[in-house]
Amino acid sequence: MRKNPKYRMKKKRNSSSLQPISHYNIDAPTTACDNLRTMISPLYVLFLLIKITIGVVALVVLMSFTVVWYERANAHPELVERRFTTRGVCVATWLLIQETACLLLTILLRPFGWLQPQLPTVAQDVPPPVILLHGLFQNRSCLFWLQHRLRAAGYRQIISINTPPWRDLETLTERLAKKVDELCINLRVEKVILVGHSMGGMIARNYVQNRGGAAYVSGMITLGAPHHGSKLAPFALSPMGKTLLPGSAFLQQFNSVAWPQQTPAVSIYTRYDNMVLPAESGRMDGSRAIELDGMGHIALLFHPRSLQAVIGALDNIIT
Repeated sequence: MRKNPKYRMKKKRNSSSLQPISHYNIDAPTTACDNLRTMISPLYVLFLLIKITIGVVALVVLMSFTVVWYERANAHPELVERRFTTRGVCVATWLLIQETACLLLTILLRPFGWLQPQLPTVAQDVPPPVILLHGLFQNRSCLFWLQHRLRAAGYRQIISINTPPWRDLETLTERLAKKVDELCINLRVEKVILVGHSMGGMIARNYVQNRGGAAYVSGMITLGAPHHGSKLAPFALSPMGKTLLPGSAFLQQFNSVAWPQQTPAVSIYTRYDNMVLPAESGRMDGSRAIELDGMGHIALLFHPRSLQAVIGALDNIIT
């Protein structure tokens, strides 16, 4: 039987119409969109890490101020009536933003704190050398702005040292003692000035008060140092943090020793401190106390009024 030609032509047309499908290649080169996506991926991860860091820091600051507010409201019930006033909301918002920004800045600066500090050079007719001590879980990078402002005020011989948080107070005090001896020998001076923030203030105080450092220190300034402990000390994962519970045996013995009268001391603290709780713990017995407001614990290292208070205290010590 003969096949119908029309049928053959129709079949041929149908097969030819399907022919282009066989030309598609699943291994085709990556498109420009895929290349762009590959380039953006690392940036996306970086931005994601930045967002997470900002979120965690903001959460920590919020929680710390929440605990502070809880304690203050229980001690002073009249504050509850002013919590939602315009001024109260503005102050709380500004404190949160300011403290979060300052804490983020210390995190960004942290890698620079691992660099070896340079010893000051010998100079004549200048104020005594100043040693800066940072707080718990920080390093000397958080003191860079303070160091810059002090140099601009005429204090040229300044050095900051690292005090690792996994060491105990006596070990870190010994490190400070060696640095004081090194500076006195290299610069041919008899005394230095100590400026300590937070736990750094406790190290400086221990050196002067309990380790014979009064003979080598012409004055000491503390910024937000927990002289009488802090109720937030249980959250400090450090050997030193355990000793800072208010009323602990360590603090009772520490504060029972009289401060040497020949060494002037100034304790600067903020009434809105979100780490030293209560804030009055930043006031050291036997010192000239300066109370500030409008700033948190880390902001003490950057706020203009706090820095000016440090410069004024240094001027009083050397005169």
